[in-house]
Amino acid sequence: MKNRVQSSRLHKPWGFFILEHEWGSRRTESQRLARGFFLSLIGFLVLFCACGSGVHAAESDLMKRRQQGILTGMPFMANIAPRTFVDDLDRKLYLAKPPTRIVSLAPSITEMLFAIGLDEEIVGVTDFCNYPAVALTKPRVAYSQPNLEALVALQPQLVLAPQSFLRADLLSKLDQLKIPTFIMESHTVEGIFSHIQVLGRMLGRSPHANDLAAKLRRQVAQLTRQIEGLSKPTVLYVLNSQPLMTVGPGSYIQHLFELAGARNAAERADVPYPRLTMEEVLTKNPEILLFPVGEHEGIAQADQDAWKRWDVLRAVQQGRLVQIHSDLLNRPGPRVVEALEVLVQLFHPEISLKDTTESSLPH
Repeated sequence: MKNRVQSSRLHKPWGFFILEHEWGSRRTESQRLARGFFLSLIGFLVLFCACGSGVHAAESDLMKRRQQGILTGMPFMANIAPRTFVDDLDRKLYLAKPPTRIVSLAPSITEMLFAIGLDEEIVGVTDFCNYPAVALTKPRVAYSQPNLEALVALQPQLVLAPQSFLRADLLSKLDQLKIPTFIMESHTVEGIFSHIQVLGRMLGRSPHANDLAAKLRRQVAQLTRQIEGLSKPTVLYVLNSQPLMTVGPGSYIQHLFELAGARNAAERADVPYPRLTMEEVLTKNPEILLFPVGEHEGIAQADQDAWKRWDVLRAVQQGRLVQIHSDLLNRPGPRVVEALEVLVQLFHPEISLKDTTESSLPH
């Protein structure tokens, strides 16, 4: 038996590099096909690597040239922007970094911003933004009809607005001017807490926002546990007198009534803020008439007293015409737990609530 002599020929690191003379003239058709396959594979890999290098170089160059700031309205940027947010109109907003110049077009949003630790970043608010007290020192841009020139002059990097008060033409103009606008509209109490957390992520305040949202959720749970099993009175919230308007499904206030252990007289309405006839009110025959009062919005005392002539209503018979501060109830913001506690006390005066608020909100 012959000893096998080890070849001194060096092997290539990749097995498909085979020297020509090893194939020789004796190679079969299948060997020639295999060799062609290997050589084609080599060419493909070389081409792929070259293209990949070019793509990476192009991406690197794009990232270097990209201006740091706020990116909006450009779908192709979605893949390279660090953070993407979707507002309550399903509009995408791309942010490269937290904005440092913010305009709030709702008192509830203003309260959220201060509650998560912002102050200097807030450069504009509405005429109705009065809480916390420092909000009164901020530049004003009106409310349902913001002054566009005044708003633009503030050089905002982000505008936060509610859907119900932002005109479509104003939103269109802000988009044309490339001013990032984010729409927020809470339909439930949980929606308020989610908005607080979204703002935290957008504005670099996630730890504070997450802690606040968790605390508010715990307080709501504690309050609702205390009224489990109690009867649910029917309440009519007189949001406006002429015409008579109230809240219905889709309004976070109806959700708040439910959490507070009451039934909304307009719970079967077709819209969040329905108009009612007096005949409908008499049919529902609420046990409680609830009136908002406050500096900027509310029902005048004369209008409240006018309800007393409807002495067939259980609310009138039982003397349960009650008031609540409009700023507390009508604003879907971080003070919602305080509003819930007030409602529970109004709806269920027979119970003594344990303290739940221990609020850390700014004043």
